[in-house]
Amino acid sequence: MSKVLIIGGGAAGMMAAVTAAGNGHEVWLYEKNDRLGRKLFITGKGRCNITNAGDMDVLFSSVMSNPKFLYSSFYSFTNEQVIDFFENLGVKTKIERGNRVFPVSDHSSDVIGGLKREMDRMGVHTCLQTEVSEVLAVDGHFSGILLKDGQKIKGDACIIATGGISYPATGSTGDGYRFAKKVGHKVTELYPSLVPMEVKEWYAKELQGLSLRNVNVSIYDGKKKLYEEFGEMLFTHYGVSGPIILSASSAIGKKLSEKELKLSIDLKPVLTVEQLDARVLREFDENKNKQFKNAIDHLFPSKLKPVMLELSGILPEKKVNEISREERQHFVYMIKHFEMTLTGLRSYKEAIITKGGVSVKEVDPGTMESKKISGLYFAGEVLDLDALTGGFNLQIAWSTAYLAGISIL
Repeated sequence: MSKVLIIGGGAAGMMAAVTAAGNGHEVWLYEKNDRLGRKLFITGKGRCNITNAGDMDVLFSSVMSNPKFLYSSFYSFTNEQVIDFFENLGVKTKIERGNRVFPVSDHSSDVIGGLKREMDRMGVHTCLQTEVSEVLAVDGHFSGILLKDGQKIKGDACIIATGGISYPATGSTGDGYRFAKKVGHKVTELYPSLVPMEVKEWYAKELQGLSLRNVNVSIYDGKKKLYEEFGEMLFTHYGVSGPIILSASSAIGKKLSEKELKLSIDLKPVLTVEQLDARVLREFDENKNKQFKNAIDHLFPSKLKPVMLELSGILPEKKVNEISREERQHFVYMIKHFEMTLTGLRSYKEAIITKGGVSVKEVDPGTMESKKISGLYFAGEVLDLDALTGGFNLQIAWSTAYLAGISIL
């Protein structure tokens, strides 16, 4: 039996504790907050999107950074095993749109409660409001941890599961990166990810609160397309948010930190340009004696209409039967290419996850053990691993934590 010290009481930390204890180790978990799973509590708007029920190809294709590193993790503890694990803890699950898996109760507290009960059953020693200030190593071997109060705790192995720096109010303040650097690990550049984005244009504020479904979003660097996705988005007072925008931030965040990018929204993606032109022409024919501003009510949500009127370049009072073919075609083009200038990402306070982390080149993918310090392991968001929304990031946490927990000798 080894004495295993786990730093962090979030998703990865709790799973690692359960797994290591189940493997016969004496497990001590240290969490600086006054309760476990603070970030897990707000995950999925408080409903906790436990995992994704898609097949392995979907899982790997949804990982944005270093998917190959996760091969052993994902196959050691699959999404199906995650679902079974929680079902066995009494947390009944359901599958929703996009194969997202949630507790039937829609309460993240049930997920946390199930993990806590299992930790108690396994005899895990949980130390709340106990902050770790340093990970100690001697001659390339883990030796213990130093607490903030000056107390040294000796141990045979340690799992760093401190998370990233997103949602810092939950205690994610980058401690794990500091611990890793101190013992010689490289930490890659960090960015907020799965985060809303800011735009330059005045009309973002006018559209605040408007949600658009079934639109197609493309992001360009000059003429080069960097990202494209179909789905749902939301306008805010500072710019854009919603599922497809959050996913886009994961793909283009690094580039956006260097320069402005162009966001192009196809408001009617199921119609070709020709079909949309015919549709607009039909609206115009039916309202030919009306003013332009009164002839497009059926084309847009009411909040979008004044912005489209303004951007069309057509005088709002102009009679529909006086609108030229060129004006109409420009209007159609604008509907298919509603453009905004992306100026930057929102802060870590609004980011679901952190992109970047402890370099996976220095971690054994088959065990999660450091290649630099024997007896030191990493799990979850502290690693340079991130994925799209839909339960994939929690699957990374569960799988890497499970693998770390079973790999300690």
